[in-house]
Amino acid sequence: MPASPSTARAINDRFALRLLQEEGPLTAGQLKQLTGLSRPTVADLVERLTEAGLISVVGESGEQRRGPNARLYGIVADRAYLAALDVRTQGVTVVVADLLGRELARASVPIADDAGTGPAVEQAVGLVERAAKEAGADRLHTVAIGAPGLIDPATGELRDSTGLPEWHRRLAAALGERLPARVLVENETNLAALAEQRDGAARDRDTFVLLWLGLGTGAAVVLDGTLRRGASGGTGEIGFLPVPGTTTLPSATDCEGGFHSLGAAAAIDSLAREYALPAPAPTGNEPPAATLVRTAAEAATSRPPAGGPDVPRDGGAAAPADSNAPQTRPAAGGADASSDGTETSVHPLGDTDTGPDTRPSADAHARFLDALADRFAIGAASVVAVLDPGCVVLGGEVGQAGGEVLAARVEARLAALSPLPTEVRPSALGGAAVLRGALLMARDTAQDDLFAPPPR
Repeated sequence: MPASPSTARAINDRFALRLLQEEGPLTAGQLKQLTGLSRPTVADLVERLTEAGLISVVGESGEQRRGPNARLYGIVADRAYLAALDVRTQGVTVVVADLLGRELARASVPIADDAGTGPAVEQAVGLVERAAKEAGADRLHTVAIGAPGLIDPATGELRDSTGLPEWHRRLAAALGERLPARVLVENETNLAALAEQRDGAARDRDTFVLLWLGLGTGAAVVLDGTLRRGASGGTGEIGFLPVPGTTTLPSATDCEGGFHSLGAAAAIDSLAREYALPAPAPTGNEPPAATLVRTAAEAATSRPPAGGPDVPRDGGAAAPADSNAPQTRPAAGGADASSDGTETSVHPLGDTDTGPDTRPSADAHARFLDALADRFAIGAASVVAVLDPGCVVLGGEVGQAGGEVLAARVEARLAALSPLPTEVRPSALGGAAVLRGALLMARDTAQDDLFAPPPR
C-alpha cells in the first residue's frame, strides 16, 4: 500500500534533515542529488522546513557560475538544547549542547558519600541548571543520564539496588520536576557502546561486544546494529560471570568471585603488586589502574605478545587476586562500577616505589600485561562462545590505556581459547564514552521529535 501524501512528505523531510545533520549545510540542488527527489519536491520540503523553524539559510555556495550563488541551508542548531549527564558514585559531570551536538558548557561536581539523598539530588540538579544558564539555553528539550545499574525495561527507570546511592534513582524524577524537558536514563556501559559505534572503535561494526574495563567490569552487546538489553535489562552483567582463578563464586547480591574479581581496578592493582610494579603517580583524572596498564603497555611496546594462555608465565589466568587487597564492590544486580574509572574510591597501590636502581624492567611490564590479557580473555571467550560477535572492544579507561599492545595480547589468547574468529580492538574514547553516548542519545531523541513536522 503506497504511503499517503502527508506520510511521504514527513519521510522526505526527515531524510533531508538527516542529510543536513550528517553532511552539513547543503544547497537545494545538492539535496535533490542526494535524496533523488524531484526539484519541485525538494523546493516544497525546503519551504516546509524553513517555515517550521528547523532549517535556515546559512550562506551561499562557492560555485563559480553565472547568476547568483545557490543558497546553503543548514539545521537551526539553537532550535533545541540538550544536556547529557555522566553519573558516578561520587559525582556528576554534565554537558549542555545544541541540536547538532556542539558542546556549549561543561561542569562537574563531587558528591560526598555522606551528603544525604536530598542534598545530593539538589547538588546534581543545580549543576544542570547552572550549566544550562552558562550555555545560554533558556529551555532544555532533552536530558539524557548515563548511570550505573540496571534499567527496568518496563519503566525506563533505574532499578532499586542496595549497592547504589539512593540519589541516583531520585535524580531523573527531580530533573523532570524542575526542568521542562524530557528526561531519559540509560546504563552507562550501553551508552559507551553507542558512542564507540558512532564515533569510536566500532564505527564499521553492526555487531560487536564492548567489554568495559574501569573501576569495575561490564559489557554491552550490539547485534545487527541494535543494542540488546535482555528481559530484565541485565544483558552484559559480566562481573557476575563465574570464572576460574577466583577463591569463591559470585552470588545474586555480590559479584566477588566472578569476572569482576579478575578484571576490575582493585584486581589489576593487586596483580601489579605481584609483579612489583610501583604505584603510579597521579595522572589527571586517569584512575591508577589505567595508569598502570598504560605504563606497562608503553614499556612493553618492543616485546611482541605471547602466543596464548598455554605459554608458561608467572601470574597466568588462574592467578587469584590478592585476597587481602581492598575490593571495590559494584551494585547488587547491577554494574555500579562499570564505568567509574575516575572515582576516587579506587584503592591505590601502597608505597611500592623501589627507587631508580630497582625500577621494573620492560620484561616485568610485559609479563604483567600477559597475565592481565589472560584474565580479560577468559571473560571475552565466554561472551564470544555465546554470541559470536566477531569483534570485542576493550572499553573504559583500562581498555583505552592498554591500546593495541593489550588488545593484541587478548586477541592472541582468545584465538587459542575459541574457534570463532574474533577481532579485539582498544577503546577509542575510554571513560569519555559514557558522556558522549548520553549526548548522542539526547540528540537522537530530540531530532526524532523535531524532525517530523506536522503534515500540512
